[in-house]
Amino acid sequence: MRDQEMEELDKLHPEFGFAKHKGYPTKAHFEAIEKHGVIEQHRKSFKPVKRALGLID
Repeated sequence: MRDQEMEELDKLHPEFGFAKHKGYPTKAHFEAIEKHGVIEQHRKSFKPVKRALGLID
C-alpha cells in the first residue's frame, strides 16, 4: 500500500522522486527536500524536514 501511495505522490510531485525511494531517507530524498522544500506529506518530526523548515540548525 505504501509503495502505491508513493507512486501516486510521485505523479503530483515528481521533483522529489517518491517512486524511486518510496519515502525512505535516501541521499536523493534529502537533496530534494533541501532543493524543493517540504510538502504537506512530509513528516514534520523528521529531522531533515525540521531543518528545511528552519526549526533546527
